[in-house]
Amino acid sequence: MKPVMLFSIVALVAIVVVVSFGLQLAPNPAIQLAPDVAANALYICPTTSTFWDGFSSALIPFHKYMIIALFAAVMLLAFSWGWALYQNLLSDSFKRDSFAKPWQMTKFIFWVSVIVLLFVMTPNYFRSVTVDGLDGQYVLCESDTPGARAVHADAVHN
Repeated sequence: MKPVMLFSIVALVAIVVVVSFGLQLAPNPAIQLAPDVAANALYICPTTSTFWDGFSSALIPFHKYMIIALFAAVMLLAFSWGWALYQNLLSDSFKRDSFAKPWQMTKFIFWVSVIVLLFVMTPNYFRSVTVDGLDGQYVLCESDTPGARAVHADAVHN
């Protein structure tokens, strides 16, 4: 592998890791709370809704049906692989063509599952919260995130 390509791959992986885990060289100052309040506080940050957050929210009513469809497709896939294996065992020879359809079906189900998972599980999907008494959209964040606010933990709901 050429050194430039190797450097590009390492740089790309480093950028993805740094962005995914929120790493930074000079951290922001953290919010300091009194010791008696700190145990009951959560930190929230305001967020603006993006197209993907709205799209993900629109898919929530269909989540159960998507899981049922995925389960049915995986069951059909298992029977397809089993039938191809059975046909090869009966003829006592390996015929590559009998595994072409199950392999295409496997690739299709895998990529459809990945795409649907990306649509449903946006980055704010697991962090989004509602706060009693506050309007707007909020996500859980760390105490040193710019714009963070400390609120009582009982007021925060998933």
